[in-house]
Parts: sequence; structure tokens; C-alpha cells
Amino acid sequence: MRAIRVASAALLGVSALAMTAPAAQAQGDNSGFWATVRPTTVEPGEHVRLRATGCEQSVTVSSGVFDTVTIPRSRTTAWARVDRDARRGAVYEVSFYCGTFWQSVDLTIAGGRPDRPDRPDRPARPDRPEHPEHGVRAGEGGTLAGLDLKEIGLGAALITAALGTAYHLSRRRTDEDGS
Repeated sequence: MRAIRVASAALLGVSALAMTAPAAQAQGDNSGFWATVRPTTVEPGEHVRLRATGCEQSVTVSSGVFDTVTIPRSRTTAWARVDRDARRGAVYEVSFYCGTFWQSVDLTIAGGRPDRPDRPDRPARPDRPEHPEHGVRAGEGGTLAGLDLKEIGLGAALITAALGTAYHLSRRRTDEDGS
């Protein structure tokens, strides 16, 4: 009979712990806006696959080496054909725009030696709308990012209270049975 009480108290404690997990998961922003171009090196006239994830709206993709492409909200990929007159060996910037966020990926045109058309230290860059010069907020960043001691303390207090109540109730029933 005592084993059933201990198992019930343990189950109650595990249930309390499990109910705190969704709140902890909702706190962290583990969704981020990510963009890729495949393949990263391509011959002039070939197709590239544009992929963008983590955006809740349509994504606009532009580059100096293909026409502007829109990835619809309901999809994550689109295709673009690289211009046939793209300069061999050049590295072009492919920019993905998700609202106020943007991310850039380099696309290399095969053949020749690597050459950056704009400046030696930067890839070719299309005219783009005014966006802040920063990267994408793509998650919290490490195990200590977003550490909030108040929330940790409150969670620990709730778990302790649940376990203490379960223990108290199981002890009280044992005393009543033993009398």
C-alpha cells in the first residue's frame, strides 16, 4: 500500500515538472530567419534553389545575377535562373528580405579566378531597400542567453511546492492509516 502512495507522489511531482516545460520552451525564441542558395557555385545560365525558413511572410530575393524572386508565405523554396552573361569567377551577393530582416548569401559563378565586381572585400550588391545594417536575430545564442533568475526561482518554487504537497499528503494518509 505504501508503494502506491510513493508512486502517486512521484507521479504528481513529474506531472508538475512536465507542465512547466511548455512555458520554458515558449520563453526562448528558437525560430530564426535562415537563408541558403544551392548550389553555391554555378555556371552562367543554370538554376539555383533559393531557400528561406523562419519567416512568417513572403520573402523577396534579389541579386545582381538574376531577376528578383518572391518566395510565397506558404512555401520555403523557389528557383532562379542565373543570367547567361554572368561574369565567370565573380562572387555575387544574394539578399533575402523578410520584412525588416534580411540575410545575404554569396553565390559564385564558376570558371576563372574569384573576382569581386564591386570592391575587393565585398561581393556585388544590388540596389536594396533601406534596411538596418545588422544581421538576423536568429535565436537566443547559448545556454545562458535569456537567463532570468526570477523565472527560474518561480519555477523551482512551484516544483518544490508540488513535491512538498505530494509528500505531505502521502505522509498524512500514512498517519491516518497507522492510528
